[in-house]
Amino acid sequence: MSRLNQVHPDTATGRAKELLTAVKGKLGLVPNMTRAMANSPAVLDGYLQFSGALSKGVLSAKLREQIALTVSQANGCDYCLGAHSAVGKMVGLTAEQIRDSRLGTAVDPKADAVLRFARRVVETRGRVEDGDVNEVREAGFGDDAIAEVIAHVALNVFTNYFNEAVKTDLDFPKAEALPDQRLQAVTE
Repeated sequence: MSRLNQVHPDTATGRAKELLTAVKGKLGLVPNMTRAMANSPAVLDGYLQFSGALSKGVLSAKLREQIALTVSQANGCDYCLGAHSAVGKMVGLTAEQIRDSRLGTAVDPKADAVLRFARRVVETRGRVEDGDVNEVREAGFGDDAIAEVIAHVALNVFTNYFNEAVKTDLDFPKAEALPDQRLQAVTE
């Protein structure tokens, strides 16, 4: 059970109501994560603006979902795995691509380079090496895409941590179990 109240769009007021109405207009539904974020309209607005801005970047919707799956699996976030598995199917990912993305890999060499880089960003908490960045460049990506991969990792770490901390009630089909891929604590 969620540790935070989930603000219902019909009873919300003020800025929370505006934001939840916008979510419903865009998605056709109001996910429990956004209902929980609506307790602080600043949090929900920040999430929506960051996500919206990144959706206008150079990375495709499929690749953005693959990054989300890689990060969510690394952090063991069941809510985000369920949500991004569902959205991944909607943007055209196959069941195999969803599974591979959760494991931080892809058959396509360009996507594979991005997902391995995203995983390294999570594993090292951003302390990647020159070789990690160069692998993404060698796969054909520019600095714009590299910056966006890092931003997508940050966005997904935020939603992973938010949903884990508040125990958001799952409102998407639960993702199939895979071997535990959560990160071990990074020691310095």
